[in-house]
Amino acid sequence: MIPRYSRPDMVAIWEPESKFQIWFEIEAHATDALAELGVVPKEAAEAIWAKGKFDVARIDEIEREVKHDVIAFLTNVAENVGDEARFMHQGMTSSDVLDTCLAVQLARASDILLADIDALLAAIKKRALEHKFTPTIGRSHGIHGEPVTFGLKLAQAYAEFERNRERLVAARKEIATCAISGAVGTFANIDPKVEEHVAAKLGLEVEPVSTQVIPRDRHAQFFATLGVIASSVERLSVEVRHLQRTEVLEAEEYFSPGQKGSSAMPHKRNPILTENLTGLARMVRTYAVPAMENVALWHERDISHSSVERMIGPDATITLDFALGRLTGVMEKLLIYPERMQKNLDRMGGLVHSQRVLLALTQAGISREDSYRIVQRNAMKVWESDGEIALLDLLKADADVTAKLSDEELEERFNLDYHFKHVDTIFERVFGE
Repeated sequence: MIPRYSRPDMVAIWEPESKFQIWFEIEAHATDALAELGVVPKEAAEAIWAKGKFDVARIDEIEREVKHDVIAFLTNVAENVGDEARFMHQGMTSSDVLDTCLAVQLARASDILLADIDALLAAIKKRALEHKFTPTIGRSHGIHGEPVTFGLKLAQAYAEFERNRERLVAARKEIATCAISGAVGTFANIDPKVEEHVAAKLGLEVEPVSTQVIPRDRHAQFFATLGVIASSVERLSVEVRHLQRTEVLEAEEYFSPGQKGSSAMPHKRNPILTENLTGLARMVRTYAVPAMENVALWHERDISHSSVERMIGPDATITLDFALGRLTGVMEKLLIYPERMQKNLDRMGGLVHSQRVLLALTQAGISREDSYRIVQRNAMKVWESDGEIALLDLLKADADVTAKLSDEELEERFNLDYHFKHVDTIFERVFGE
């Protein structure tokens, strides 16, 4: 966790105070259930809630001696509760506490990330509606293809993040399970009803079968989902970076008064936020691999996953939270230049309309191969002139073309609005009516 790329609400989930509070609630709820079953005195359960407290520094001090974090925690709580503390942790094992706590933390982190995605979706939708019919060039391989609208570019991003939201909802459900099953997961020393009680109190589902640990395929799916979301962050960020290039300059990050882009070149306005997001996305994706490698534990458990999750749990969620928040800000303040988009559309002498001419010639009776050859020989002259020659003019002077198409028919094939006749349909599919 790096403070530069952190936001307080997500950081708070992973603070020691928050973790130990969840540990305490797991232990206290479990003791309540044991009391209801008559395994421990009800007075003991009441005492734990009434007198139970902990001190992070004291836990750390004890752990330095006992070399076991859960024992250190239980020892510190017992120092405050007194004799009734002997009824805590009855029939439980450390993983019952650790895994259930991690499930709570990841579920809470998911809720923040879902709110982040909602905010991003709202920002993208607003800009998409604003530029629903703003003409711009669609590119393939970085080369001019055919006209699109800037709103359609953003509609694609909206649909992608809607899918990511659905993925995260599923991943949250997958990760939010509780295991209070004791050593090697057999419930030999603790009734399954205790697990059911703790799960209900913490908003989790019961883990159907745990092996002393919650199966790590759940965690693998969760962190893989975060990696997919990060890839979508990068995809939209890279689009902004390309659009901000000097040769394109169809959109750019907001440049605030007093901001400086370069220590050496005073004229620079660099896409630093989206470049930063590209880097952060790389980091979030890297956390998916160790999560997958954690799936294969020895027999009923080992702790090879533990050190990994102590790192990737906070780092992945904190980093993605920051990235989603930053991307939302980029989209809200994105500077968009329709005039430059139109200029770029026009700069290649009408080449973007070549397919319509090709199709018109085939419909007029010329084979596709010959139609392609006729249009391409004229298009290449325009390409080599860097748009100084107009494709329409060359076509009107080509006898093979004019033998089949009139000037009026050719001019109609250069109508920009033709490309946008289904924009409403696409928007209805993405945003609804």
